[in-house]
Amino acid sequence: MNKDYYSILQINRNASPEIIEKAYKTLAKKYHPDLQQTTEAKKESEEILKDINEAYEVLSNKDKKQEYDKLLQINTVSQEDFDRLYEQNEFLKSKINDLQNHYNINHLSNSNIDKQNISYEKKSKKDYELTAKQQDLEFKKQIEQAKRQAYYDAYIQDLKNRGYTIKYKKTFKDYIRYFITIIVIILILFIMWKIPFIHDYFTNLFESNELLKSIKEIF
Repeated sequence: MNKDYYSILQINRNASPEIIEKAYKTLAKKYHPDLQQTTEAKKESEEILKDINEAYEVLSNKDKKQEYDKLLQINTVSQEDFDRLYEQNEFLKSKINDLQNHYNINHLSNSNIDKQNISYEKKSKKDYELTAKQQDLEFKKQIEQAKRQAYYDAYIQDLKNRGYTIKYKKTFKDYIRYFITIIVIILILFIMWKIPFIHDYFTNLFESNELLKSIKEIF
């Protein structure tokens, strides 16, 4: 990837779609060949305008922009990040090999069972083929899950290394946990309030504090 579309449109990588469109219109007007004075300037502006149109075509399209950003990130990755991603990729390969070995062992076991003259009366050929397909689908599913998890972990770690703060979306379980925590705190405070010396202490503190008494009178 030789062209930096963000530099061509003179914007940063976090630019919104509105800014991208505005930058494109401004530059397209500035370098329009009809506005140039000389033939040489027109030819030069035509080449610049081609790059501008190309950059806008990619950055204004959500899917193309996403793919371009991925390529841009790969091309600008540091040696340290490259080494780290390489190690994570090797780890992913080892996980896939483990799954492959496990899959091969299962198939070998099935072959040994077949050699033991188990009749198709107990398990029909159709059922056997269905089981094999289910095993294939399960194996592919495990590989895809391992890939997604490994790439997700690598992406999150890369963001952390770049200084980003990762915020996770709260789940229903999180809200339940918060609710239970609040209930427990309220229960502890209620129990403490029922202890005589703690109750007397805060009562005396309240009575001796003019500010708290004033707030009580207001309400």
